[in-house]
Amino acid sequence: MNRIKEVLKEKGITQTWLAKQLDKSYNTVNEYARNKRQPSLEDLYEIAKILNVSAKDLLIDKTELK
Repeated sequence: MNRIKEVLKEKGITQTWLAKQLDKSYNTVNEYARNKRQPSLEDLYEIAKILNVSAKDLLIDKTELK
């Protein structure tokens, strides 16, 4: 499971924009966002870099830790 969809929403970024930055299809990014498919570790770190968050932030919901 990942939090890509939530982080995109928090930052006001579209899946289309992220797909272009990653040089991936919209469908691939949409599957990541809907947890139908998980990104490779390399892609996860690239997504984190693009979104300016840690990879951990894409995996762990901090609100659930409280």
